[in-house]
Amino acid sequence: MPELTVGLVGAGGISRAHAAAWRALGAKLVLTSLDGAERLAAQYGGTVAASLDDLLGRADLVDVVTPTPTHRDIVRRALDAGRAVVCEKPLARTGADAAGLVRQAAAAGLPLYPGHVVRYFPEYAAMRAAVAAGRIGRPAVLRFSRGGMFPSWAPWFSDVAESGGLLMDQMIHDLDIARWVAGEVVEVFARAHTAERDGHPLQTAHVTLTHASGALSHVQGLWGAPHLGFRTSFHVAGDDGVLGYDSAVTPAVRLDLAPVPAGGEDHPEAPTGESPYLTELREFADAVAGGPAPRVSAADGAVAVWLATAALDSLRSGAPVRLDTAELLEEIA
Repeated sequence: MPELTVGLVGAGGISRAHAAAWRALGAKLVLTSLDGAERLAAQYGGTVAASLDDLLGRADLVDVVTPTPTHRDIVRRALDAGRAVVCEKPLARTGADAAGLVRQAAAAGLPLYPGHVVRYFPEYAAMRAAVAAGRIGRPAVLRFSRGGMFPSWAPWFSDVAESGGLLMDQMIHDLDIARWVAGEVVEVFARAHTAERDGHPLQTAHVTLTHASGALSHVQGLWGAPHLGFRTSFHVAGDDGVLGYDSAVTPAVRLDLAPVPAGGEDHPEAPTGESPYLTELREFADAVAGGPAPRVSAADGAVAVWLATAALDSLRSGAPVRLDTAELLEEIA
């Protein structure tokens, strides 16, 4: 990879995965955050910028790993400064804001890549390749699940107005994967349940996507008890076969016991091989240097936000929401 100076904005839990990946790629790091930039710089190397403007003046590429409600304004400022941008999902809190960022980047001729890292987990990438190759025939019913402990380490997660809650923060990964595998979506229907146990909040949600092809995707999400380990699965059925994966089946022994993880460690780790964050950021860096386009585009990130927004709208209304993602792509362009 050509020498690259990456401006990492944010020092929360996910920043460690990004910092480690950039360092593995040989990038220089410049960091800024309201809190924790010094600790991150000490752990992974790099310098601390005095401000966001200072960072923008020193970086070739800006990587935004801050809380969701800050994404839009930071990405706008980075694009205004003429910088390529990587932004953790969701690209913005609303579909309209995400689409605006996509248009701004396109108008400026700047790369903008959303951090939908599940596309880079080998199990999901292999499943999608097999479906695209016709290994299971025509996809008919797809089921995706993702669950872990409630992210109580930062209060903004539980504020739906700020984060979009479970649907926008966690389930957006599988909403994106469902569209990546089964194609464009025409309808979204969602249900959710919130409870409390032993003083700990719990939330579950189920989203049904109707695809233009007629396929149905069922996406389940869980924010659960503090000791709950992260678990993901998929079951993709077509008219000529089935593909399945469950992260809980991989280890011989699974323990969901104390001590409780701390500091935002609610994202799954790759059991073997290269970190998916490293694979993702390498692909982004190669694209910035003139290589092939990554497997996820800025428009994909905006559509994923629209899908999560439609699910939130369905929760409020109790009714399905019509959403033609093919038309959205045309509008964004």
